[in-house]
Amino acid sequence: MRIRSFHRKLIVPRSVTVAGLFFAAMAFTADAQVEQVADTAFHPVVANPAFMTRHPRILFDEAHDNFHRMNGRYAGYRDLMLADGCTMTANTEQFSRATLDGHDVLVIANALGGAEDSSASLPAFTPEEVEAVHAWVSDGGGLLLIADHAPFGEAAALLGARFGVDMSRGYTGDSLQADGSGGATNIAFTRDRGTLGDHPILEGRSEEERIGKVVAFTGQSLLGSAGSAPLLMLSDGSFDIPPEALALRDDPAAMMAQSTPARGRSMIVALEVGRGRVIVQGEAAMLAAQVIRRPGVAPYKFGMNQEGLDNAQFALNEMRWLVGERK
Repeated sequence: MRIRSFHRKLIVPRSVTVAGLFFAAMAFTADAQVEQVADTAFHPVVANPAFMTRHPRILFDEAHDNFHRMNGRYAGYRDLMLADGCTMTANTEQFSRATLDGHDVLVIANALGGAEDSSASLPAFTPEEVEAVHAWVSDGGGLLLIADHAPFGEAAALLGARFGVDMSRGYTGDSLQADGSGGATNIAFTRDRGTLGDHPILEGRSEEERIGKVVAFTGQSLLGSAGSAPLLMLSDGSFDIPPEALALRDDPAAMMAQSTPARGRSMIVALEVGRGRVIVQGEAAMLAAQVIRRPGVAPYKFGMNQEGLDNAQFALNEMRWLVGERK
């Protein structure tokens, strides 16, 4: 399939400089033949499922031109949640109390304001939907809101703001945490570096479930309100490229000149709202298991299917926290 420019993950082969890492990744053109698909070889197994008797009901949004769908690029995530004892249903309607009630957790992964490039960055949710989701969460629901790099951040910004989370809306890199398999926009958050926050999601129910390394595969930065918990913290070497600067991608120096420091921000924040819980996540692929294919280049696996990462355990810990699972 041919995918639009904003749908591509930014994959670069080696580290050079901050600008080189970022702009080499931007080199693909909108005309490049790139396949970004679910990894059908990924078959998750959960050694100690959390939900043997209780089966949390996940509503997976597919009503807002979502790039990720439960039977598509998020099939690996679906299979992981099912293996832990959850159920999952696709949502095909606008959000309201009628569509949300009867479910424990709402998952939104890369919603868009429209299917065309010209409308993609428009608000994905109406004001009425935003209020319906906020009221449902306040009454005890769980929300996992995933909004990736441009234009996904712009499309989800109003819903994020309703929960006190500011989205940078562009692209984020971190030269001090660049993952060895990618570049400045592939960011490795590790316990050794001290960039994993202090939260039950990161501790799990046992030492075996404790998170040591999570990699994000190109996203945006977030800043939560007072009382929220940053989970994946950006370093002093992090930067945000605003969406309006992307028009300068053919002039890397000019585009980088418009970047702003992202120090003090993170890629995931968790918070409690009323009787409910919310996780806002600025990168989507970390919870997927995908493959990128390009002519003449070896397939690139990214997400939970990469070796040596705790991304799958992190996904489990997130859901268990959202539904109230305790040690």
